[in-house]
Amino acid sequence: MALAAGTRLGPYEIQSALGAGGMGEVYRARDTRLDRTVAIKILPEALAADPQFRERFDREARAISQLTHPHICRLYDVGHQDPSTLREPQGRPEQGRGTTGSGQAVDFLVMEYLDGETLADRLAKGALPLDQALRAAIEIASALDTAHRAGIVHRDLKPGNIMLTKAGAKLLDFGLAKQSVGRALSGPPMGSPDLKGPAYAPTSLPTTPPVAMTAAGTILGTFQYMAPEQLEGQDADARTDIFAFGAVVYEMLTGKQAFKGTSQATLIASIIGSDPAPVSELQPLTPAGLDQIVQRALAKDPDDRWQSARDLLSQLKWIAESGSRAGARAAAPAARHGRVALAWAICAVLAVLLAGATAAALWLFTRATPQPGVARLAVIPPENQRIVGAPVISPDGRRIAFVATTPEGTSKLWLRPVDAVAPQPLPGTDDVTYPFWSPDSRFIAFFGSGQLKKIDVAGGSPQTLCDAPNGRGGTWNRDGVIVFTPTISAGLVRVSSAGGSPTPVTTLDASRGEQSHRFPHFLPDGRHFLFFALTSKSENSGVYVGAVDSKTTARVISADSEAWYGAGYLVFGRKNTLFAQPFDLGRASVGAGEPMPIAEQISEAPNTAGLAYSLSETGVLTYVGGALSAVGQLTWADRTGRALGTLGQPGLQASPELSPDGGHVALGITQNSNADVWIGDVTRGLMARATFDPAIDSSAVWSPRGDRIAFGSERGASGGYSDIYQRLASGAGRDELVLSTSNAKFPFAWTPDGKSILFAQSATKGIELWGVPLEGDRRPFPYLQTGFNVGHAQLAPDGRWVAYTSNESGRYEIYVQSFPTPSAKAQVSLEGGNQPRWRRDGKELFYMAADRRLMAVPVTTGAAFQPGPPAVLFETHLLDSSPYALPQYDVTPDGQRFLLNVAKQTTAVPVTAVLNWPAALRK
Repeated sequence: MALAAGTRLGPYEIQSALGAGGMGEVYRARDTRLDRTVAIKILPEALAADPQFRERFDREARAISQLTHPHICRLYDVGHQDPSTLREPQGRPEQGRGTTGSGQAVDFLVMEYLDGETLADRLAKGALPLDQALRAAIEIASALDTAHRAGIVHRDLKPGNIMLTKAGAKLLDFGLAKQSVGRALSGPPMGSPDLKGPAYAPTSLPTTPPVAMTAAGTILGTFQYMAPEQLEGQDADARTDIFAFGAVVYEMLTGKQAFKGTSQATLIASIIGSDPAPVSELQPLTPAGLDQIVQRALAKDPDDRWQSARDLLSQLKWIAESGSRAGARAAAPAARHGRVALAWAICAVLAVLLAGATAAALWLFTRATPQPGVARLAVIPPENQRIVGAPVISPDGRRIAFVATTPEGTSKLWLRPVDAVAPQPLPGTDDVTYPFWSPDSRFIAFFGSGQLKKIDVAGGSPQTLCDAPNGRGGTWNRDGVIVFTPTISAGLVRVSSAGGSPTPVTTLDASRGEQSHRFPHFLPDGRHFLFFALTSKSENSGVYVGAVDSKTTARVISADSEAWYGAGYLVFGRKNTLFAQPFDLGRASVGAGEPMPIAEQISEAPNTAGLAYSLSETGVLTYVGGALSAVGQLTWADRTGRALGTLGQPGLQASPELSPDGGHVALGITQNSNADVWIGDVTRGLMARATFDPAIDSSAVWSPRGDRIAFGSERGASGGYSDIYQRLASGAGRDELVLSTSNAKFPFAWTPDGKSILFAQSATKGIELWGVPLEGDRRPFPYLQTGFNVGHAQLAPDGRWVAYTSNESGRYEIYVQSFPTPSAKAQVSLEGGNQPRWRRDGKELFYMAADRRLMAVPVTTGAAFQPGPPAVLFETHLLDSSPYALPQYDVTPDGQRFLLNVAKQTTAVPVTAVLNWPAALRK
């Protein structure tokens, strides 16, 4: 060691040597001013004259100075000691001074003194107990998260650079740290400018980005903990540290290094070409979730690893909170070995499920051995995503599929293996609704862009099976038959899983007031299926049974949502509670006795008449136990997007439409699970309820004079769905039925003369635009029947043109067509669009782009229609801008202000998976 006890570096007095490594010598010292113990790190004599190593020494100071974290060793000070002023200890010869022997000045770091032992020293004694290893892993991951968020990659994470102290693990030695691209390790670290004196001066480190000190292909770090890309001399990033972290945690849990070799070459070959034995193989009671975390951290490809220390940290904390107790058990007497071993195996499985719910544990749950109790786990949605429908568990119970949407409105289908900790999106599944599984758990079928599709979960693009204008669930049997609901007001149809033309399976029964057959689920024989019948007569709504080769149906039980069969029970929903009742498959009937509740506070899946849950054949129940419907706030904005104020209160609301004079707004508001039309006074900000029927009323549109509103309602006694009514906007008088048919209908606009209403109507193939006269026999007449989905119709002020959306190009775009006879047509949007709105003078058309930006298009109307180029106005953050949504904004008559239904931030609702749910019924 170059420095003897008693040597003074400024105000710091060396007391003893602590250790030395390739990048520094460390001493215990006393800060004579503050009378505290510190650690002093200097550059070894052999390296002090090398500019490259001096730069790395400075780099460590810059790195640590930017990091403040309880599990990162703190930097107190930096200094430079000139050899001519170095104070030697009394009675010592010249070579005992703090020089390097050649008169080289000393640059040093003053750091927090840590009382403890390095993790390397601790591991020499063997593996850490599970709880200690997990706690240390959490502390190290937290430190890495802070470093990575500051743009700093450690590059030399290893047990020797981790200190175990009474205060927890501390991350040391940032000598090989690297700053991420675009962020330089610059600026002076912490210093003490008031400590200047003749023998000491605080160092001011360079404030410009250092020159790259590592040539391309140079290997930096410690081989046993280096990632494959690091060994190959590639650029390191945060995922490189995550690989090293995985190797360190592996060693803490097992007491063995993850990779070994008899030489440097064989060690490198091991890291690049082989995987270590699973932790659970060496430590059987390791929580399976923790085992999986380590395996993913040690993935060879950086893209397959955890992508951030923050994600890693959250999973470790979850393991610690729910399953760290899985590592301890008492010894069993030898005489009872077989029975006790089985008991402990069951307990271990239960503990594993609580920790990570591995596929192996799920396999054990499905065997004919004694069953453990119920276990639950939470599946957290992806960051900044909101689940928007029922999660569906695969038949084998190993994967959960769910639809989630971003705040910007982008929806995708996500897949989360139960034995993993993070979901992954499936490519090509934008605009997805109502997914369901194939019986072999290989494919997921879903609805999107007016079609039924399927996708292989192992990879590949979605395949189109057939048209499905507005599907409401499906089921798939082992013979390759899919039964599904093609649109919201239809019976069930069947199609081959290879694709083809659908054929009817069930027919709506008008005598029972049936409006829709939806959410079928095959029974084990693959011939019969359960489905939910939505009716206008509440006493007839419930679960029915049908068959693929018969149109005869029979009512099974009264319910408010779909039903599944599992473990000998019929599981169904009433209100927000799931019930189970014994079910006789031969008779297709429920057994005697009261139904037993198995889960409460289940979310209602929006627009489904169902609850957000599913069952697997292996005894796994998944559900969402929170609000899935998003909350909106009516917000005024100018043409730049600047918020001008709000109208009303946040709530479950949709389709705001301003009156012709802009003085009032009509919209649908949902309260206590029922939607009604409300009318608001724009000037005074008051909202008044306009409809009071217990059925759902929505999608209100104004008459040209603003004295009446038309709206859709589900109250029709004839079995119609979303029949059209009208009433006085003043609140006087009664609701008047305009049109009732068996098709789903949504009014979109009155004609300028007030004599007809334009509405969208479901059809066997696609969604069509129709009109209904308000005089005479009120016989509806078709306007657009294209075979595609057409909607969001808005009439120009002169009544000669209709703006609408259509998916005829493969995605939804805005078109303008002549009215009342369609002939000349023009496409207005360029890269997707929906929800068109006219300015009252007909000189401008607005629409919502696919990314929720509001677009403005100058137009010329009259004998001909001529659109100009679309221009972006602003980002809207609308509650729902999907092509299927009702309009979520409107514009004032002068086109200068917009009333937007803006999405309010809500807490992400997790999916709950209940493993072995039937065990709760056996108590």
